[in-house]
Amino acid sequence: MALKMTSAVMQMAIPTKLANFVNNSDTHKQSLKLLRNVSTISTSAAAATPRHRLPVCCSASSSSSSQLPTIERRSGNYKPSRWDVDFMQSLNSDYQEERHRTKASELITQVKNLLEKETSDDPIRQLELIDDLQRLGLSDHFEHEFKEVLNSIYLDNKYYNINIMKETTSSRDLYSTALAFRLLREHGFQVAQEVFDCFKNEEGEFKASLSDDPRGLLQLYEASFLFKEGENTLEIAREFATKLLQEKVNSSDEIDDNLLSSIRYSLEIPTYWSVIRPNVSVWIDAYRKRPDMNPVVLELAILDANIMQAQLQQELKEALGWWRNTWFVEKLPFARDRLVESYFWSTGMVPRRQHKTARQLMAKVIALITVMDDIYDVYGTLEELELFTDAFRRWDVSSIDHLPTYMQLCFLSINNFVVDTAYNILKETGVNVTTYLEKSWVDQAENYLMESKWFYSGHKPSLDEYLENSWISVSGPCVLTHEFFGVTDSLAKDTLDSLYEYHDIVRWSSYLLRLADDLGTSVEEVSRGDVPKSIQCYMNDNNASEEEAREHVKGLIRVMWKKMNAERVSEDSPFCKDFIRCCEDLGRMAQFMYHYGDGHGTQHAKIHQQITDCLFQPFA
Repeated sequence: MALKMTSAVMQMAIPTKLANFVNNSDTHKQSLKLLRNVSTISTSAAAATPRHRLPVCCSASSSSSSQLPTIERRSGNYKPSRWDVDFMQSLNSDYQEERHRTKASELITQVKNLLEKETSDDPIRQLELIDDLQRLGLSDHFEHEFKEVLNSIYLDNKYYNINIMKETTSSRDLYSTALAFRLLREHGFQVAQEVFDCFKNEEGEFKASLSDDPRGLLQLYEASFLFKEGENTLEIAREFATKLLQEKVNSSDEIDDNLLSSIRYSLEIPTYWSVIRPNVSVWIDAYRKRPDMNPVVLELAILDANIMQAQLQQELKEALGWWRNTWFVEKLPFARDRLVESYFWSTGMVPRRQHKTARQLMAKVIALITVMDDIYDVYGTLEELELFTDAFRRWDVSSIDHLPTYMQLCFLSINNFVVDTAYNILKETGVNVTTYLEKSWVDQAENYLMESKWFYSGHKPSLDEYLENSWISVSGPCVLTHEFFGVTDSLAKDTLDSLYEYHDIVRWSSYLLRLADDLGTSVEEVSRGDVPKSIQCYMNDNNASEEEAREHVKGLIRVMWKKMNAERVSEDSPFCKDFIRCCEDLGRMAQFMYHYGDGHGTQHAKIHQQITDCLFQPFA
């Protein structure tokens, strides 16, 4: 996960003006008329012991709880949200003012000139600048310039062109070759792994002399993560570079501090696996320390980050208003209140500033799924969950009176969200997607129910059995199939059918989410009684240690990235580039959120700090 580079930075105190921000919000005093007659589940549920007894309201017209049978339920013992609602609603950044956008436009023009003219005689400087601008979250402003520079480099250097790669390559250095390879592949150019053959010896191994080139090794390591299935040279490169870079970190070799920090950072999460927007504060801090820092680029990065932050704050406030209107916090206290974390996912998955709708759709979907997950994983009995799932199958609002009140509230909220979303899409495009949207929630419920049946029966699935169900239950397909409508205008039936049949790019993205989630949360979830996760399944299947299982899961993540890397450049893909990038970024954001533990459910301290930096603390 891309976070602060030192523990000292991570432990920085939150500024005074944010001192009250992490306190819990007050319970809303006003009562929502539409829910006046809905019986409230006892607030003791949120703080209950792992197993406890609570009365269950069977319908909105049920008698008092004292007359109802008690049912033994589990609890996740989740903590309330750490974010102060009133503070967030009061946010009003002056970076929304036009004068800041005018200044940013002036700086963008200067950087374009730098990219097009001042570095035109040095392709490596151009590549380095592109790399910096991407990390600093500025790509949106320079897409045309990036394309021209990379196309020129690809055509002018025959050894990067897979079709005409014939000439001698002995004059190339590892650093420039690996940097160009990574950036060209990232932008869809077909560059063969054989460009690295000149750095191998006769036995097919990378030359030992490369250990004297830490900058080149770092770029080789970074480039290796653009691998596809069957590309053994890149797999060997990853292992070779990882080993030597780790040795340099451990041996305290005399390496420049900035380079050493970059090596440590990349060994945790390589650049290609890193999300952009949530990491901007880290990249800005690192960039300002470099001796080759360009002050114009730095000024633009800081100003643009603040302008974007102001936009994200407004989007979050709108999503927060919707969330408060669900009344889940008050009515379903056993469930996690994670609207801010849900919106934060969207900043990593949908970085392009024009896709406001997609980010807000994502925040709502993830927040609703979080509540639904807690109903299936923690609170509901198996009998209730079977009724709940059947309600999704039938999707008949008029026939949910047989459900417990808390399930009625959740189902109606999801129904209202689907109706509103479908209406807005119909209004804008003339296409009715209601059936498609409903399908994603039905599939979500069905796969949740399967895991609940495993839990109540004590069944221990094999790893294959677990993954076949859990790549859907982890919510990737539901999230992505909603997000699709926020980033594309092409709603052809063939495309929609492919999307909702869960095209491979949706599948591989969801597997990445599942595996990253399990690495970060499985120990805690299993300890409270959940079904085995991928780590435990592998341990059961192979009589393996937890360490061995974790290494296996990490290997599966690399396999999924290889599949993703092939699918993202497939000429047969029915999807636009923005949606393909969203699928990739779901995998990246999952690795970010779960790298140090559960950054979503239990509100890990490092993620909490990163959310503060991204959404609430102005850049300086």
